[in-house]
Order: sequence, then C-alpha cells, then structure tokens
Amino acid sequence: MTRHPARTLRCLPAQLVRAHRPSATRARTAALTLLAAATALPASLALPTTPALAQDQAAGSIFSAAVAEHPAVIRAGEILERDFERQVEEWIHLTQIPAPSGQEDERGAYMGEAFEAIGLQVTTDAMGNVTATRPGTGGGPTIVYAVHMDTVFPLDTDVTVRIDGDTLRAPGISDNTNELAAILALARAMDEAGLETRGDIVFVATVEEEVGLKGMTYWLDNNPEPDMLIALDSGLGSVMYGALGIYWTRYFFRGEAAHTMASTGRPHPARALSRAILSVYELDLPSGSDGAVMNVGILDGGEIFNGIPEEVSFTLDLRSVDPELLERLNAEVEARIAAAAESEGVEWRLEAVNRTPAGGTEADLADRRTHPVVETTMDIHRHLGLDVRAVASGATDANVAVGRGIPAIATGTGRGGGAHSLAEWAYVPAQRTGMQMLILLTAALAGVQ
Repeated sequence: MTRHPARTLRCLPAQLVRAHRPSATRARTAALTLLAAATALPASLALPTTPALAQDQAAGSIFSAAVAEHPAVIRAGEILERDFERQVEEWIHLTQIPAPSGQEDERGAYMGEAFEAIGLQVTTDAMGNVTATRPGTGGGPTIVYAVHMDTVFPLDTDVTVRIDGDTLRAPGISDNTNELAAILALARAMDEAGLETRGDIVFVATVEEEVGLKGMTYWLDNNPEPDMLIALDSGLGSVMYGALGIYWTRYFFRGEAAHTMASTGRPHPARALSRAILSVYELDLPSGSDGAVMNVGILDGGEIFNGIPEEVSFTLDLRSVDPELLERLNAEVEARIAAAAESEGVEWRLEAVNRTPAGGTEADLADRRTHPVVETTMDIHRHLGLDVRAVASGATDANVAVGRGIPAIATGTGRGGGAHSLAEWAYVPAQRTGMQMLILLTAALAGVQ
C-alpha cells in the first residue's frame, strides 16, 4: 500500500496524529415546494441562536470557540443556509439518477463535473470512484470524506421523489444521495467563503459499497493512506467508530438429476439444502452489541416441478463485530453444511462472496473511542444542541479504514428511514442542521488558517 511520507503536524494538537501512524426542472420545482416546509425546525433540531460550547468538553475533542467563531467558518455556514434550496434540488436530482451497484457511471459523471466546476482536482479510477481534492495550506492532517454512490435498487426501479410535507420519499433518498449533495454543498460553501484548511480535504464518491465495500477497498489499496476517514453514511446524531464484520457466503448442493417417479431413496440436493438451513438456524447466537446476527436471503435452484434439481443454493449473511466469534460461527456453519450434504449423499461447495473483517468489540476499541475524530464529532453535535451517541460498530465504507488501523468513523448529516426499501424516506429539516455540523467538523479536524 502506498503511504504518505511523514507529515509535520506541529500546528495541530498532538493527539490528532495516529498512534499507528430526472430533470433539473422537476427537481427545482420539488425543492422550492419543500423549502418552505423545511424552514421551521423542531426544537430538537434547531440551531442555537448563539451557540456556546458545552462546559463539559470531551478531553479528546479539538473543537473550540475559536473554530466556531472563525470568520470564514461563519461565512461558510451562512452560505450553506442561503443555498439550502439549491442543495435540496441537487439532492432530488441525484436521487432520480438510477445507480445500482456496478452501474454508477451517470452519477459519477455528475459528481465529477460538479467538483470540477468548483475548481477541485478530480480523478476517476478504474473502479469508478470519483475523487476530488481540496488542497490545504500545509501542516495539517488529510481528511477523507467517503460517500457511496450506489443503491440496492435495479435500474428499472421508479426513483421519482415524492414530497410529503417536510419529508422526501424515494428509493435511495437517504442512503446515500443526501450525502452526495452534502459534500458538493460543503465544497461550494468553503470555496465561496475562502475557507482555507491546513490539511487536505479529499472527497471520495465511491462505488459498490452495497455489495461488499469494493470501491472503498480499491481506493485505499491505490491511494495514500489518509490521517482520518469519515464515511458520511449514517444518521445525524450517530458516530460509529467500529466495524461490523460481514461474511456473505453462497452454499451449493449438487447431485444427479432424476424424474420424480425415480426419485425415491435417491440423493437429493434440495433435501440437503433444507436440512442445512434448519441446522444453521439452530445455532445459538450470542445477543447484544458484541453478539452476532445472520440471515438466509436467497434460495435458488431447480427448473421443473417433476424432477430432482441437479444443483440448488442458498446465501447466508453472517455479521458480528467480534472477529473471533465471527470466525467460530463461520466454521460451525460450514460443519453443519457438510453434515447436511453427507446425510443426503450429495456434494457441496461454497462461494465466499464477501469477507469484510470485524473491527473488534467495544472493549477492543476502547482507545478508538477516545480518538479526536470521535470526540470532536460528538462535541460538535452537543454544541448544536443535538443528542449524540457513539457506537462501536458500523457497516459503511469506514469499515475498510477501521480494519487497516486508520482512525475512521461513520456519521451523517440527515435523518431518515426505510433504507433498502421502496418506502425509504428522509426528513429535510435535519439536513440543514447536519450541514452546520459538517462545516464545523471540517474546520476543526483539518485546522483553519
């Protein structure tokens, strides 16, 4: 892996250094209609009239009154407020560009052109990740903002955005197009405000996050390692500093095909599959934040009613933050698959579709919980009057960085629900507050001139 040469960070607190080293017209109309509804924030999301730092500032936080009161930071915040209508319009437009995993080209082209229009250094790699760099003045850490472009929905899915009061409804509206619009709005506001950071800000619009964090993995394999990585892919008020281990496996059972009339007593792949699934679901999974979950998601095989299928398969999604538990459960699953196949006299094999490493239990990650990237993010949430919680888990692009020892979190600028369903929704007023969080976070972590 390529790495940055040693950096001089004398201008920043020592704790920042790692110990390990559809049409635009339709979108505009929708945005204008929605803007009026988004103007009044509920008390739980409203920006304080005169923000004041919490008296009990976290020891690891590097956020301060000086950051919040910096003229360019204040100006950037004002620009974000002024241009919120444009941001919502762009958010809607991006949502209405279909982007299943592996088919993000149109969204990628839009992001690249938008970043270039701001004057950033833009590249698109062989995977399709779009990288836009905003160079710092020097002496500060490199901060990567990762936002995935892909969705789980097929190309023919209706992604038209519907407005329901102050809520937007459409597949992909909150996972993750709100954050694509957010990083564009952030870059524009920083540019217009003349906000200079000491560290580089690198925006990465990634591909194939939904099918195993493939774009982020490729990017980290082929770019200098950043000092910190923030995946914008979570709800406002959540700071995920761990990594949920995710094992996706497809299990196949194969035997000799035969007509129903000649099937009695013969080896049967479908019976083996049935035995295997029942046996796997009899596993005693530990519960709680350090436990495990699993799900059989896809069953496949057979072509006719009146015959033994030659091959059948099922998929298993197994997850845990505990790497030892994940490996132990995976081994037990394989043993049960083998036993089911043997009992039915058929062959079996597996395809390891995804092996995202687990980051560790909450106890394992105690040192990461106090890292400035976590404490600063939480401190800024509290500064804005928001409830916030730290979670020693995560299933985002940040997982790849956590697994490599890079200080990383997943957080977000919005609130929504129904992810990965046709009923997905996003609450627009939260996004306004989220953008103020994002500008303060960027200034605090990268350092302002």
